[in-house]
Amino acid sequence: MRHLTSRTILLLLLIAAPRPATAASALSVLGKDHAFPNRIDGLPSKLSDFKDLQINYFQTHDGVKLAYWEAGEGKPLVFVPGWSENGAGYINVLYLLRAGYHVYVLDPRNQGLSQRVDFGNRIARYATDLKELIDHLGLQSADFCGHSMGAAILWSYIDLYGTSRMHKVVFVDEPISIASRPEWSEGQRRDFGVIAESPAELVAMMSRFFQPASASANKENVPSLTFSGKSTPPFVNSESFKAAFIKNDPTYMLKVLFDHAANDWHDVISRKIDVPAAIFTGELSNNLPSQRWAHAAIRNSTLFVYSAEEQGDHLLMFRNPMKFT
Repeated sequence: MRHLTSRTILLLLLIAAPRPATAASALSVLGKDHAFPNRIDGLPSKLSDFKDLQINYFQTHDGVKLAYWEAGEGKPLVFVPGWSENGAGYINVLYLLRAGYHVYVLDPRNQGLSQRVDFGNRIARYATDLKELIDHLGLQSADFCGHSMGAAILWSYIDLYGTSRMHKVVFVDEPISIASRPEWSEGQRRDFGVIAESPAELVAMMSRFFQPASASANKENVPSLTFSGKSTPPFVNSESFKAAFIKNDPTYMLKVLFDHAANDWHDVISRKIDVPAAIFTGELSNNLPSQRWAHAAIRNSTLFVYSAEEQGDHLLMFRNPMKFT
């Protein structure tokens, strides 16, 4: 290296630095337009109305091609979806926030438009995928929002990498620990949001979700996923968009669930979140006690509890995107 000029070294560093891929419009990536069932003031009536929506890709260090959706200008805001979710479901959130933020939504591995793989299906690896997205985009500071399992991915990221690149964080309706521990009291089980005696029990619960004949009955067996809100027009639109373009494979989606349920995050939440935080939940969610516990544990946090009239269940950000954004 001593024989290289400083200009040559600088060029080599620039070449080696991660750079976002060439922008690609969502319309060109998806290959066709989509008309939304409901016309809503302030939201697009068809995909082609959302002209600045992009879908791009990057490759992780373990060789997985991950998709991310983006739109807008301004301060970066990164969304991490929950289990089985993806950027298509955030179509309304992206559209509403794009005026004030550069919004990104990561499709986790095995979800959305990202690659299906049978390795790396651990929350810690998903957190590393998020870090690699941040590196790929060159973000030095951003706001982050995790919904459901996406909140657990953020907690894992904070546990592994700290908060130095986080400006503010948002957590939406995720239990502190899905599975119980033998030594916990009934009060602790309530406060941490336990919904299963073991990780295997959760996997069995969610496996039944993919049996159409009994899907509605099985939802009653997953209390933290209380889907009691109404199918609002914005929610119908985003669900129709997902159904048109996203084909989830339960074989791959189920792979992360055991590890997801095995994690207990109460130490991270009570000790390591040192940036301003917002917590969202609702009266219709059985996660409400655990979200109150998290609010009490995070010193600089604000708790938002949606009423039943405001569609305050586990999907509140999609049922009521105007209020949420």
